[in-house]
Amino acid sequence: MKRVISFVLLFCISLPCVAQKENYAATLIDPILKENANAVIRLEQYNIDITSQKSMIVSQKRAVTVLNESGLEDIGAVVHYDPRNKVKKLSATVYDGLGKEIKSLKRKDFRDVSVADGVSVFNDNRMLYLDYTPVGYPFTMVFEAETETSNTAFIPSWTPLDGYYVSTEKSVINITYPKDMGFHYKEANFGQKPIHKSESELTVSYSADHLKALKGEESSPGFNEIAPVVYFRTDKFNLEGVDGEAKTWEEYGKWYYNSLLAGTDELPLETQIKIKALVGSEQNPLEIAKIVYKYVQDRTRYVSIQVGIGGFKPMLAKDVDKLGYGDCKALSNYTRALLKAVNVNAYNVLIYGGRKVNIQTDFVSQQGNHMILCIPDGDNYVWLECTDQQGPFGYSGHFTDNRDALVIKPDGGQIVHTVVYPDTQNTQVSHGSYVISPDGHISASVSIVSKGIQYSDAAKTASLSATEKDDFYKEYFDNINNLKFSRLNLVDDKKSISFAQDIQFSADGYCSVNGNRMMFVANVFNCNHRTPKRYRNRENPFEINYGFCDEDEIVIKLPEGYEVEAVPDVLETKTKYGEYTARFVKNSDNTITYKRRLLINSSRYDSKDYEDYRLFREQVFKNDNAKIVVTKK
Repeated sequence: MKRVISFVLLFCISLPCVAQKENYAATLIDPILKENANAVIRLEQYNIDITSQKSMIVSQKRAVTVLNESGLEDIGAVVHYDPRNKVKKLSATVYDGLGKEIKSLKRKDFRDVSVADGVSVFNDNRMLYLDYTPVGYPFTMVFEAETETSNTAFIPSWTPLDGYYVSTEKSVINITYPKDMGFHYKEANFGQKPIHKSESELTVSYSADHLKALKGEESSPGFNEIAPVVYFRTDKFNLEGVDGEAKTWEEYGKWYYNSLLAGTDELPLETQIKIKALVGSEQNPLEIAKIVYKYVQDRTRYVSIQVGIGGFKPMLAKDVDKLGYGDCKALSNYTRALLKAVNVNAYNVLIYGGRKVNIQTDFVSQQGNHMILCIPDGDNYVWLECTDQQGPFGYSGHFTDNRDALVIKPDGGQIVHTVVYPDTQNTQVSHGSYVISPDGHISASVSIVSKGIQYSDAAKTASLSATEKDDFYKEYFDNINNLKFSRLNLVDDKKSISFAQDIQFSADGYCSVNGNRMMFVANVFNCNHRTPKRYRNRENPFEINYGFCDEDEIVIKLPEGYEVEAVPDVLETKTKYGEYTARFVKNSDNTITYKRRLLINSSRYDSKDYEDYRLFREQVFKNDNAKIVVTKK
């Protein structure tokens, strides 16, 4: 289902317009708009005419002054097309910094390429884009285009700010629509922005002037979560030649099931016999589902198929069974068909995969970029990622956890929240020891067990080659030079969904030796290496998407003939962002036990909280890098 969001986003970038001839390059830019900006949008105007359920014309005029090389990516001279999305007009004009026209470009000057994603076996999306190399800065590009499409399911949203480090002088959208289509819009993130709306029967317009560029800041939310945006939709729509109508998610789910899913789950008789034989006498629905899920993982692979309605409608289950591959829709639907054959109920799920984005529950429209499967389990659901050939049964991980999704049932759609992994259950527990030699050499061994969200991060190492593993762990322990590994034993327990790493290594010169004194950082295995970036005036809120809890217990064996001169102070701190504890215990057998616990709380925080959070992480960083001092007796 990955085509859905990419189509929407690319469509929004590539739509067209008509306007009078005007030399924007000759008009001075307000210096305020140049602050923090790599480019300034002089004018972005969309005229959208929805003429019927099966016809929409979009005109665009975009004038952009590029201030430096980093602003080249903001030209936006690109238009996407496919068999149902036709490019009617396309041109561009380039002006130098003084407003003099230096180049006029027609459609033949645009590069025409396939929108290849590297995994699609079929893809009919193409784009025309301008590959322009300027002779100097600033310069201004005026881009004009017009497209006509039957896909009224995707009305471009209006985003008067283009992205970080891009300011807007003027942005306008004008939409006209038929009376009987049920037109709706949703505004978000307006705040105190100077945005104007005018509305009359069958038309709506938005405009914004003089919007300063937003700075990109570490840990900021997604741009569309903080920048102003207006979404549009109609109750009646057309999707790749299929008419639809939905005012509620229940109606939308029913339409999706009847129009796009019904009749796609038939399987060959021999496959039904085979899967029933594998299940045997098992009666527990979830145990049966585990058998089916393993069968799909062993027999299929993920490829993307993005042709026409195939970008939204699954391949037939019998074709997936024959070919052994499919995209997220096809593999989810194939798994559903196999479960149906052994009397286990399951539902297709539309969701945003990747960064946490929720289906907008209050705005019924074409949403989601991915499809998974869910199995009812009492009042809850078990979620299956059918494109993953290695993942444990029922594990979501970063890609689909903790977000609103649409469960598609024969009797209608239902918004459901996917599994949440609490911060305290995203654990990494380390038990280890290391020995310091009189010349500052270290010999160490550690067992690290990761669960929850941290499982998915750790488990990726299992598929690495021996050389890749060596490189990975040298980077992981980049606080130690001259590393030599003598053991890297990895165990992926998919039943308990935990990943264990048994590691043994040595390194010369770990300690700093000065006469009879030796110094070394106590935290060998799990040391924080950086603190969040400092901002004098933080503007954006910040997000901790995934919280976690690390617990470490390490025994340090001191060299013979040495005694402890100094150990770091005990530190215990608790904030709304997290908790940190570190303590050292001197034992009678010339060892030190180091115990550490770090909890980070996931949430979205206000910009004014950022400095306190940064100071908390700085405190963790300093203590993680604190040193033990020992001296020769």
